[in-house]
Amino acid sequence: MDKNAIKKFAVWARTELIARVSLKGVEYGITEDNIEDANADSVGGKVLTADEKKQRQALIAEINDKGYKQVMEEVAYTWFNRFSALRFMEVNGYLPSHVRVFTDEENNFKPQIITEAIHLDLDGLDMEKVYELKDAEKTEELYKYLLIVQCNALNAILPGMFQKIRDYTELLLPDNLLREASVIQQMIELIPEDDWKDAVQIIGWLYQYYNSEKKDDVFAALKKNVKITKENIPAATQLFTPDWIVRYMVENSLGRLWLEGHPDAKNQLLPTEEEQFAYVAGNRDLEDTKWHYYLEEAEQEPEVQAQLAEIRKEYASLTPDQLKVIDPCSGSGHILAYMFDVLMKIYESYGYTTREAVASIVENNLYGLDIDDRAAQLAYFAVMMKARQYDRRFFSRGIQPHVYAIVESNHVDKFAVDYFCNGDAKLTAAMDIIIKELHDAKEYGSILTVTPQDWSALYDRFAEITEDINMSRDTALRELLPLVQVAEALAQKYDVVVTNPPYRALTDCSIKLNNYVKKGYSDSKSDLFAVFIERCGLMVKNNCYQAMITQHAWMFLSSFEKLRAKLQRTDTINMAHLGSRAFEEIGGEVVQTTSFVMRKSHISSYKGSYYRLIEPTSQQGKENMFLSRKNCYAAKQDDFLIIPGNPIAYWASPNVLSVFKNGESLEQIADCCTGMQTGNNDKYVRYWFEVSSCDFNSNDISFGKKWIKYNCGGESRKWYGNHWRVINWENNGYSVKHEKGAVIRNESHFFEEGISWKRIGSSDFFLRYLPEGFIIDQAGDSMFFPNRDTLYYVLGFVNTNVALSMFKFIAPTLNLTAGNMNKLPIILKQDKVKNIENSVKENIGREKDDWDSFETSWDFQHHPLLRKVPIIAEAFTQWQAECNDRFNQLKANEEELNRIFIDIYGLQDELTPEVEDKDVTVRKADLGRDIRSFISYAVGCMFGRYSLDVDGLAYAGGDWDASKYASFPADKDNIIPICDDEYFEDDIVGLFVEFVKTVYGADTLDENLKFIADALGGKGQPKDVIRNYFLNDFYADHCKIYQKRPIYWLFDSGKKNGFKALIYMYRYQPDTIARIRTDYVHEQQARYRTAIADLEQRIANASTSERVKLKKKLTTLQAQDTEIRTYEEKIHHLADQMISIDLDDGAKKNYAIFQDVLAKIK
Repeated sequence: MDKNAIKKFAVWARTELIARVSLKGVEYGITEDNIEDANADSVGGKVLTADEKKQRQALIAEINDKGYKQVMEEVAYTWFNRFSALRFMEVNGYLPSHVRVFTDEENNFKPQIITEAIHLDLDGLDMEKVYELKDAEKTEELYKYLLIVQCNALNAILPGMFQKIRDYTELLLPDNLLREASVIQQMIELIPEDDWKDAVQIIGWLYQYYNSEKKDDVFAALKKNVKITKENIPAATQLFTPDWIVRYMVENSLGRLWLEGHPDAKNQLLPTEEEQFAYVAGNRDLEDTKWHYYLEEAEQEPEVQAQLAEIRKEYASLTPDQLKVIDPCSGSGHILAYMFDVLMKIYESYGYTTREAVASIVENNLYGLDIDDRAAQLAYFAVMMKARQYDRRFFSRGIQPHVYAIVESNHVDKFAVDYFCNGDAKLTAAMDIIIKELHDAKEYGSILTVTPQDWSALYDRFAEITEDINMSRDTALRELLPLVQVAEALAQKYDVVVTNPPYRALTDCSIKLNNYVKKGYSDSKSDLFAVFIERCGLMVKNNCYQAMITQHAWMFLSSFEKLRAKLQRTDTINMAHLGSRAFEEIGGEVVQTTSFVMRKSHISSYKGSYYRLIEPTSQQGKENMFLSRKNCYAAKQDDFLIIPGNPIAYWASPNVLSVFKNGESLEQIADCCTGMQTGNNDKYVRYWFEVSSCDFNSNDISFGKKWIKYNCGGESRKWYGNHWRVINWENNGYSVKHEKGAVIRNESHFFEEGISWKRIGSSDFFLRYLPEGFIIDQAGDSMFFPNRDTLYYVLGFVNTNVALSMFKFIAPTLNLTAGNMNKLPIILKQDKVKNIENSVKENIGREKDDWDSFETSWDFQHHPLLRKVPIIAEAFTQWQAECNDRFNQLKANEEELNRIFIDIYGLQDELTPEVEDKDVTVRKADLGRDIRSFISYAVGCMFGRYSLDVDGLAYAGGDWDASKYASFPADKDNIIPICDDEYFEDDIVGLFVEFVKTVYGADTLDENLKFIADALGGKGQPKDVIRNYFLNDFYADHCKIYQKRPIYWLFDSGKKNGFKALIYMYRYQPDTIARIRTDYVHEQQARYRTAIADLEQRIANASTSERVKLKKKLTTLQAQDTEIRTYEEKIHHLADQMISIDLDDGAKKNYAIFQDVLAKIK
């Protein structure tokens, strides 16, 4: 099946049909902005027929009720559905007329219905009109007429798809359907004819893709806090279920119920070992209808088997016609269609004829509901086509399926209700309840609970009025019958419920839906899929089955803990835990799913079969793993209660369960807690390198100190690091504490030594040592210990693969809150404490050495390539060896800790101590990165931030001390130009060359410059490569390293490189910009004028070949001159203002003051 072609057509067709339908509306005086008088006899000079006038009035009434856009959308998809249905029926030979509507016998876009028009035998066809239109050669008009008559004729056999088109949808049928590039022509052209052979697949994908753009619109609106309305729920939640998952769910619920009561049918319904082997190998016969996705039950204990035997006695008494099955969120009917197939096999195994089976399935077994009218139409059509597939005379039998769109009672005709009830108190009471309970039903869909009624009495009354002549009869049949049908479907109990429900957080939905769910489904109120898990459990009979595919969040997250507790009262028979990418149309990790089968019973010690299919990264890969029966776990639900939070941790081994059962929880020896929130981080939180000079190495937390170290998450690092934020805690945080939205939590732990971690983790979840002196933020949860020795023991444990395996049971998504962390099982071995403590302290030291080797650490001393060697290549080699040694030692230590804790926790058979390189978080040497950081350090020395004579920061505000810069003087005026040539004495490349000479000596200067240039990866002479780096890449690197809070500011005239200069933020003075203008910009302008005049003179005297080169250079200079002239005006404006800045406002705010003359931060 060509899904790309289907998607291309469906997405385009929606836009095209809405446009064409809207255009027809214009013909009848109806636009989004204006509607002409509803009672008009003519519009735009066109006199309306009686039918047109009636249809137009109905259209206007619908627009007034639902809105213009919604009605145009509905009419467009109604025609889309009809076109799709007609195409499927003509390709498969299902049209009763046996005349193709869109093509000829060779599938050319030459509708057979036109050529055969005078020979057609269709109900309602006015042959005089046919002759009249043919004689007048009004082919388009004839085709529209025949199309409408064909749809109306199909109403007799398919009323759920082809409603009578004497309403406004006929009025808005688009024109020019026979033209090139019409919707019909494109449908035939783009989608191969063979793709129309499978009703379920073609209709399902058309429905999904038709919705895709609207889905995008709904999600875009969500970002603007626009809630999902009842009209948009289908588009926002529709997802076509993969075929193999449908088969798994239906075979293991409906199929299981039958086989467990009728085990003799197994040989007929299940594949042999040879047949299954061939199927798994990909040798699949289209005629093969065996149940290849059926799973045998896990081996049970004798007492469990005895209870199961009692349940199966109930199943044994069932006959096929007694089975009631439903998909309450049927979508386009995929699950219903396969339930039909499975029921057919059940009937055949019981001895029914095909015709008898088909009729009984439609009449007795199969039910479907959907909130979306369009989806219900398609599901209805899929069931009818499935019946026609098995029984070619089915259309003549007058049987209709129980597949309905949820209907609302909001606008029920009171007179029709009174007429229907006819004074009967029981009928009146029943209808009053139904009307009340189905009010706003489109808001709630199948989660509605409806009170059972005497359905026979209601249907008898409908049968009674069918032949009546009362004026309210038609209204009663049209409005009340669907209400009763939907109410019955919602109220009755089923033997099997199978569905793929909507996935959507309730916070995104309407207030009405939220209130209804909070009242009726408080244990599952976080998401609609969870609500449906609970609702389907209510729909199913005792000891019967529900099968679903949902997001897997309910298995683990704390917000679903009450739901999990409720589900402990049911038996999970089996599960296919799919994880991400189970739906090939959805990439990434967005939708992580699980499919499962539950029985509404509770048998203590019952074992379910759980297939862990999360590793394969494709839909096909998951199916293959399932069919191979790999990664299967047998688990007792009662065991889930052992693990805190009761996660569905089916893969937990007996050893792991023993750990949780016997270990003490972390909360017994530590206080895991969440930190504060400021209410306004922009106001109170800074990177340490943004603010005025302060001593970050001091743990002085005196009342008057302003900037305090602030721990708040960060990158994935083990043992130590992510120390680069500070918070304004002046006057003991008085201002923060009084900020609106601020929450000061666990203040008693502020400034204490502890362990910290980033709450939102990933597969690389790591924890770090938190030294004294920090305030803690909510983004970086922490734990604190009364016993310092225990701190190091726990830190050693939580960074092992043993702890990671435990985390995956407590919080499989690794979103580890303090509450989750408290549940971690700790086995404290006193004889191991000292050894573990020493190892952990060593790890902290190695990680700290790594962290402090880079200038974003407040404990940075000097660049690691500053070594007493004459060439930088040798310095890098030494640094590389040092990094490798640190990396290897840390890795060895971590593996030893793994080994120790694997032994302590008794998990030798489940875990190995090896640590992957990617999980060791100290950095290895990287030539490109390290040379760039060396250049950055050199720039710091040029500005006086660093000094070759002083470790650590030499200047970051405060009093300037020139004596610190004896070896390499800092730039005097804090302005360093970056030019495409060495125009200025303090040109940045010249200063850099001088820096390299100072560090490594004059004798090796050329060799060192070449090494640096090669590391940068440029071509040309070393100085040119280095200059090019400063011109084009240095500042982007700087902004990245400093988290878009640059401490060096780039004054930049633009893309032509007319003028660039750096200043150091901490040395900024109010007259700095004025000095840039007068000492550098004006001087550069003068150079450009001189250079341009010189070039013009040289061009006049140059040869032809030389002139081309000179002209190119002249063009560049002229562009730079023009650019710098404009720039001078901007900088002049700022220079005159003599602006002062407050460093404590932060780089982001201060940078913005001068944004018109500074480089854009990317």
